[in-house]
Amino acid sequence: MAATFDLLLKGGYVFTPNGPVEGDVAVSEGRIAAIGQFEEGAARDVLNLQGLTVLPGVIDSQVHFREPGLEHKEDLESGTRAAALGGVTALFEMPNTNPSTLTAEALNEKLSRAQGRAWTDHAFYMGAAEENAEKLAELETLPGCSGVKIFMGSSTGSLLVEDDDSLRRVLASGRRRVAVHAEDEARLRERVSVIEDGSGSEMHPVWRDVETAAKATRRIIALSRETGRRVHVLHITTGDEVDLLADCKELVTCEVTPQHLTLSAPECYERLGALAQMNPPIRDASHREALWEGVRQGVFDVLGSDHAPHTRDEKQGTYPRIPSGMPGVQTLLPLMLDHVNAGRLSLQRLVDMTSAGPQRIFGLAGKGRIARGYDADFTVVDMGRSETITSAWLASKCGWSPFEGMQVRGWPVMTIIRGHTVMRDGEVLAQPQGQPIRFLETIAPQPLS
Repeated sequence: MAATFDLLLKGGYVFTPNGPVEGDVAVSEGRIAAIGQFEEGAARDVLNLQGLTVLPGVIDSQVHFREPGLEHKEDLESGTRAAALGGVTALFEMPNTNPSTLTAEALNEKLSRAQGRAWTDHAFYMGAAEENAEKLAELETLPGCSGVKIFMGSSTGSLLVEDDDSLRRVLASGRRRVAVHAEDEARLRERVSVIEDGSGSEMHPVWRDVETAAKATRRIIALSRETGRRVHVLHITTGDEVDLLADCKELVTCEVTPQHLTLSAPECYERLGALAQMNPPIRDASHREALWEGVRQGVFDVLGSDHAPHTRDEKQGTYPRIPSGMPGVQTLLPLMLDHVNAGRLSLQRLVDMTSAGPQRIFGLAGKGRIARGYDADFTVVDMGRSETITSAWLASKCGWSPFEGMQVRGWPVMTIIRGHTVMRDGEVLAQPQGQPIRFLETIAPQPLS
């Protein structure tokens, strides 16, 4: 029998748009060719996945890989290698590098740096700032651009859009969904007196309090309605915001992170110190439970890692001058699979937030589903496998995780991108072959032949 397909994923428990089915997935030329039952001879290569679960490729829509400018913390090679080891097949990288991603030249520089070095498919956010506000409508349509990112709270360089008039200028320029870090800069300045040099990171959620987040989220919701511009509010941390966001789903989508669903104050600060410090902060268990209720009620559209590494030495400084952020792209899926096994959410809901959700709200072309004609992106997991998260497994340059020593049940065993097996049993294979992600709103028209 002559081989019909390039690759056959055989015998797995496959999460399709029709629900989970036991069967095979055939791949040709990097795309899904058919789903059903096939003889092994139907493909040149066969992966026997009996007893394993095949998910659509996991998409992490918020990572910070620090290149260019801060490669001692992370770079595109190490960050995407960590992603692939964690079962992630595609990701969106943020603009707060050095220099910031504010121009076509800066975007193209990142795309060039990723070529031949990125293990996963990728796209890059364009940062919003005073100097490029009127150009964003053009910049957001560039190939490889995942959209525009607004920082309402202070970030690096000129990446701060804090007042309503400036926000209106940004929202008026373009039509794609805008990602927003919603913390109110004016309130942060007003409240800086609550912290003192030498106080610990346990003061972080006191300074950056619930109202700092809720106020910014209320403002961006109101501006979204006023301008008619779709927005996506990142890393929600409070029950107050869950209630606000549930009432505006026509224009506003939102994200939750594994760390805000897993850690809680004050315990995390007592145990981890500054390693638990991120923006917006980890809050107490009542807010964590409100986030889980948002997951159960379908308020959250996506799950993002907000992977934001700093070195251990940088985390040993004096608060409040310690940088905020923690690594997370490699642990996103193991943490969430453990939550699935603990009964906190279904595997179908996890698929919705890590593949179908990103595809739907950001308009990825050909990704996010195990369906005929889509890219052959798969995350293969062993739902019964227990592992301990160790520093030896971590690939990020920063070399640590707040979840080191945690035992989880459910583990990524294979990462397949466009039909290429990139990770298998904890090892990356061959050479990096990641490509820019295509988006429905940036695909150029093709003339009829």
